[in-house]
Amino acid sequence: MDEMDLMKKLREVPSPSPEAYDRARTALHTAMAEPVNTVVRPKRWFSWPKVSVAAVGAAAVAAAVVMGTTGGNVPVGPADAAPPVVVESPLVKLASEVKAAGTLPGDASLIINTKYGPDNTPSHYYTVYTDKGQVFRGDSATSLAATVAKGDADDALPYDANVTAAARLAANGDVEKARIEMITASGRNVWGVGLSPADADKAWAQAQAENAEELRKIGKKMPDPKPRPTGKELEDGINSTLWDNTTYALYIAASNADVRAGVLKLLATIQDVTIGTTDVDGQAALTLTAAPALQAGRSTYVLTVNADNGLPIRSEIIPAKDSAEPSKHWVVDYKSSRVNLADVVAGKI
Repeated sequence: MDEMDLMKKLREVPSPSPEAYDRARTALHTAMAEPVNTVVRPKRWFSWPKVSVAAVGAAAVAAAVVMGTTGGNVPVGPADAAPPVVVESPLVKLASEVKAAGTLPGDASLIINTKYGPDNTPSHYYTVYTDKGQVFRGDSATSLAATVAKGDADDALPYDANVTAAARLAANGDVEKARIEMITASGRNVWGVGLSPADADKAWAQAQAENAEELRKIGKKMPDPKPRPTGKELEDGINSTLWDNTTYALYIAASNADVRAGVLKLLATIQDVTIGTTDVDGQAALTLTAAPALQAGRSTYVLTVNADNGLPIRSEIIPAKDSAEPSKHWVVDYKSSRVNLADVVAGKI
């Protein structure tokens, strides 16, 4: 059974969307910054990567599997890990320019995801995240409008509010505190961030017990418990969680300038993330590449963002050739806009 089959077995999670499966897969790939240009005020339309509210439930199960096999992956943070280093990264400069540019008007964010299957056939998904915490979905502009008109919304999970709040905190100056809050956004301090070694070990053991119970519910056996990681393994686990949670915040709230700026600042603190330049449909872009160390050795995760405004454009998982259990390759493109909910109902998207 692979991670997607595992997701299908999770009856407690309400109708996970394709984005949820992708986030679950990313979570399964984890165990345990730096480049760019100037920014201009974003245009009305922009691109960015995906996710879904249901992804949080998916990630919970994914985390259970990961902790049993490689050491964990749920927001966390250690007492004995090396302290984070906030470097003078181009991402920090870009973050300042993003914040200064401000947020476009509107009361919701629209995300149109295009996922490409093995045969390169595209599938489109429409999601609206309102500023009040509602989430509407559809497979076309028409079905989305109908869903919004009926008020058929899902409530955003606390995790959504936690990751976006942590990003805003980073944007407004307290990067270190924001980093801890982002790492622990799921409500569990698995890695023991800020705790004594003894308390950190207790938190780790409790998390493994909880994860074993989650696996038991879906008929999976939890591997034998492992001691809490130390050294580089612990650092990789923390940075993996930080990468997952910051990129999730970006996916659901990139149109908010403070969230986007805070994410850029937090990404600048992660080791094993390299920055490159590329071109996407004639537009200058940056590639933020999370090394296999942040993906449990199974893959490389590449996030492409606009080089002028930091908005996400594409996400891609590239399987590691030398991995015993490489992840599956996938690519998702995004187009998003800041909208008014009334316009969505009227089909003006």
